[in-house]
Amino acid sequence: MATFLYKLGRLAYRRRWYVALIWVLLLVLAGAGAATAGKSNDNFSIPGTEAQKAFDLLEKRFPGQKADGATARIVFQAPEGQKITEPKNKAAVEKVVAQLGGPQVASVADPFTSQAVSKKDGRTAYASVTYKVKPNELTDATRDKLKAAPEPARAAGLTVETGGSALQAMPETGNTEIIGIAVSAVVLVITFGSLVAAGLPLLTAIIGVGIGVSGITAIAAALDLGSNTATLATMIGLAVGIDYALFIVSRYRAELAEGREREEAAGRAVGTAGSAVVFAGLTVVIALAGLAVVNIPMLTKMGLAAAATVAIAVLIALTLIPALLGFAGRQVLARKVRKGKAAADDEKPNMGTRWARLVLRRPVVVLLLGVIGLGAVAVPAASLELGLPDEGSAAKNTTQRKAYDLISEGFGPGFNGPLMVVVDAAGAGAPKGAADAVAKTIQSLPGKPIVTPAHFNQAGDTAIITVIPASKPSGSETEDLVHAIRDKGAAAAADKDAKVLVTGTTAVNIDVSQKLNDALLPYLALVVGLAFLLLMVVFRSVLVPLKAALGFLLSVVAALGAVVAVFQWGWLGSVFGVEETGPIMSMMPIFMVGVVFGLAMDYEVFLVTRMREAYVHGERPGQAVVTGFRHGARVVTAAAVIMISVFAGFIGSTEPMIKMIGFGLAIAVFFDAFIVRMAIVPAVLALLGKAAWWLPAWLSKLLPNVDVEGEGLQQQLAAPAEKTPEPAGV
Repeated sequence: MATFLYKLGRLAYRRRWYVALIWVLLLVLAGAGAATAGKSNDNFSIPGTEAQKAFDLLEKRFPGQKADGATARIVFQAPEGQKITEPKNKAAVEKVVAQLGGPQVASVADPFTSQAVSKKDGRTAYASVTYKVKPNELTDATRDKLKAAPEPARAAGLTVETGGSALQAMPETGNTEIIGIAVSAVVLVITFGSLVAAGLPLLTAIIGVGIGVSGITAIAAALDLGSNTATLATMIGLAVGIDYALFIVSRYRAELAEGREREEAAGRAVGTAGSAVVFAGLTVVIALAGLAVVNIPMLTKMGLAAAATVAIAVLIALTLIPALLGFAGRQVLARKVRKGKAAADDEKPNMGTRWARLVLRRPVVVLLLGVIGLGAVAVPAASLELGLPDEGSAAKNTTQRKAYDLISEGFGPGFNGPLMVVVDAAGAGAPKGAADAVAKTIQSLPGKPIVTPAHFNQAGDTAIITVIPASKPSGSETEDLVHAIRDKGAAAAADKDAKVLVTGTTAVNIDVSQKLNDALLPYLALVVGLAFLLLMVVFRSVLVPLKAALGFLLSVVAALGAVVAVFQWGWLGSVFGVEETGPIMSMMPIFMVGVVFGLAMDYEVFLVTRMREAYVHGERPGQAVVTGFRHGARVVTAAAVIMISVFAGFIGSTEPMIKMIGFGLAIAVFFDAFIVRMAIVPAVLALLGKAAWWLPAWLSKLLPNVDVEGEGLQQQLAAPAEKTPEPAGV
C-alpha cells in the first residue's frame, strides 16, 4: 500500500492543476445539487417494535388519518382568581380555536366540547390540533398561523403557550462552532509556524465538508435524511478532515527537513503518513457504518452519511493535499527553517521526547495514575439513566416547556404523554366487548390511569383507547405501565380473540430506548472485533491492538461518566448551557461507542505507527517509543486539541442531542488522546518490551502485509535508481 500511495502522492503533486480542478468541480456540482434539492425529511421509524406495528396498522384501518402526523397543543390559563369558563375568557379561547383551521389541519378539538378543562381549579384548558402531514412536511404558512393564533387570547389577558411536534425547528449551533474553527486555526499556526501550512488543513477540511454536506443536502429529500444528519457529518468531517491533512503536511515538512526534493517529499509523506490516514479513516468508517446493526433507519442514515464524509476527507488528504503542497512551495516551512535557523533547536529534545523518557522511567506509576483517574471519572456512569427528550427537558424559557408545565400543573404530568392503545378486533366475534375488556383491565392497573372510551374506525374492527398515565412521560412508572398494558391488556384481548398494541410518542421513546440497549453489546462486539483485526494487520501484533481496544473502552466509559455528571446530575451545567437535567439520550452510548472508537484509533494508528516504523528499522522497543513521541507527540497533541475544539463548538447548539454529543465527543477525545494514548499507551509498551510486537508465525503468514510503516517502500527507494530532477521553477 505504501508504494501505491507514494506513486499517488507524486502524481497528485505533478498534476496539481488537474487535481485541484477536479475537487473544485466536485464542490460546485455538490453545491448545485444542494441548491436545487427538495426539503429534508425527519421521518422516524423503528422497524420491528410494537409502537411501529401499531402505526402501520392505523395507517391501514384509519385511512386518511396520519397516526404519526404533526400535533400541537395550545394551553390557556386564566388569571389568578378567574375561571377559564367565564364568558370573557371562553370567548377569547374560542376565537383562537376558530383561527386554527387550514388546508393541512386534520382536526381541532375545542377544549369546552372535548372536556379539556382542568377540574382542579378551572383555570386551565387546552386545544388539541392534529395535522394531515408529518412535522417536517408542514408549510411555513401553517407554522406561522399556529404561532400567531394565540395572540387574541393573550390580548384578552390569558396566559397562552404552545407545545407539540408542529413547532419542531432546525437546530442552531450558535457562534461557538465558529470559535471552534478559530481555535483550530490558532493551534495549526502554533504547530507549523507558517500561515500557509496552517491554512492547508483548514482549507481542505472545509472543501471536504462542503462536498459531503452538500451531497447530503442534495439527496436528503430522496432518502428521508433527518435535519441532524448534516450537522453530525459537519462535526465529524471537520474534525477528521483537519487531522488527516495535518498528519500529511507534518510528514511532508519532516521529509523536506531531511533534504529531499519537494515532489519526492510529497510522495513519501503520502506513502507513509497516508497509509496511517487510510487505516485510521477505515476504522472510523467501520464504526459509523456499523450503526446499521441497530436497525433504526434514522441512526443508520446518520452513520452512513458521516462515514461518507470521512471517506471524502481521506481522499482529499491523499490527493488534494499533495497538490496544494506543490502550489505552496517552501512556504509550508516555518520562517526560521526557511532562513536556516532551526538546526540548533532541532538538536534539543522536544517535549514529546522528554515526556516519553519520563514515562519509560516510571511506567507503573503513570499507568496506575491514568487508569485510576479515568476510573474515578467513570463512576457516575454506573448511575446512567437512558431516555429520549420530551418537552419537559426543553429550556424553561421556551413556549414548549411552559406549555408542558401548565399541563402538568392543571391536569397532571401524564397528560403530556398520553398512550395510544390500539385494539385489533378484526378476528373478534364482539369487537366492542374486546375493547371494553381491555379498557377495564387497564383501569385496574397500578397508578389508576385515566382511560377514555374506545373510538372505532368505520369498519368497526379496530379501536383506539387513549390512556393518561399518572406519571410524567419519561418516568419509570410510565414505562412500567406500558409494559403492564402490553402484558395484561394483551391477555385480556386474547380472551376475546383480539390483539393489543401500545403506541404514541411515549411508547415510541420506550421502544427506541429498549432497541438501542439491546443493540449496544452486539454493536460493540462487531466494531471492536473488526477494528481489532484491522489493527492486527496494521501493526502485525496481537497485544498492541488488544491494548488499543481496552484503552478505548476505558476512555469511552469515563466520557459517559462525565456526560452523566453534567447532563443528568447537573454538575457544571451552567458552564455548558445545560438548563434542564434529565435522562441521557438513549442513542448516546451507542453513538459514542461508534464515533469515539473510530476517532480513538486515529491517534493509536498515527502515534504507534511511527513507533512500529522505528522498531522495524532496528531500534530497541524503548527507543522506538521515544522516536514515536519525538516525531508524533506534537502533531497528535495539535490534532487532539483541534478535534476537541471542533466538537466543543457544537455545545452551543439549541438541539439537546447535538449539545450532548458535542460535549461527549470532546471530553472523550480529551481522555483518549491525552491520558490513554499519551500516557497509558507508552507505559504499557514500556512494560511489554519486545512482547508488544509479538505475532505468532502461523498468524503472520495468514495476515496480508500492507506495509503501513513503509518498510517495503524504503527498500525500493534505497535500491540504485536513476533520479529524475525536479523541473526548475516548480
